[in-house]
Amino acid sequence: MSERELTFTTTIGVEVKGETWSCVEIPGSAEFFGTGKTVRVDATIDDLRLENVGAMVTGTGGHMVSLNAKVRKTLGKDVGDTVSVTITPR
Repeated sequence: MSERELTFTTTIGVEVKGETWSCVEIPGSAEFFGTGKTVRVDATIDDLRLENVGAMVTGTGGHMVSLNAKVRKTLGKDVGDTVSVTITPR
C-alpha cells in the first residue's frame, strides 16, 4: 500500500438523513484527502475497479462512495454486506 492509498474493510450502507444509502464510508477521509469537500477517486471494491468516481461528503465530516445497482449486482452484494475497499485520490 502506498501513502496515497487507503485500504479498509467495511459494510455497504451509510445512514444519511434517516435513510440507509448503498454507499461505503471512507474512514478518516477528511484527514486523508485534506478536505471536507467532494473529491474524485479511483476505488477498488473487492476485485471491481471503479475509476474517477466522486467521494461525496456524508454530512458528518466524512466521505462516501456510492455503489449503484449495477455495481452491487456485479459484486453479488447489497446493503449490509462486507466489502474490501482501496481508495486512491486522483
